[in-house]
Amino acid sequence: MNVTFIQYPKCSTCRKAKKWLQDNDIDFVDRIINEDNPKKEELKLWLGKSGLSINKFFNTSGRLYKELNLKDKVKTASEDELLQILSTDGMLVKRPILIKGDTVLVGFKEEQWEEHIK
Repeated sequence: MNVTFIQYPKCSTCRKAKKWLQDNDIDFVDRIINEDNPKKEELKLWLGKSGLSINKFFNTSGRLYKELNLKDKVKTASEDELLQILSTDGMLVKRPILIKGDTVLVGFKEEQWEEHIK
């Protein structure tokens, strides 16, 4: 089954996750998030498969998140509005994202990846 790894190369967590995939001989399609920004429909699909709240998809430590003052907006906006915001710029999206079939993992937690991917 195909594994898609969505990442930003300058992100240290993404580099760590990529090394983990390589060290564990897991074949994956590498997608650079700021070159191939997730579309609203993709984000909605991933959200449903992840079981997470939409807030977990935001890169809250990112410069753009802070510049746009999204901290309060994410508390009051609808899911549809938030998906639209996320789809405008890949740098707003928490990464890495790992997709394998119906499994969508956001962020890198080695134990979680070990359980779902190997």
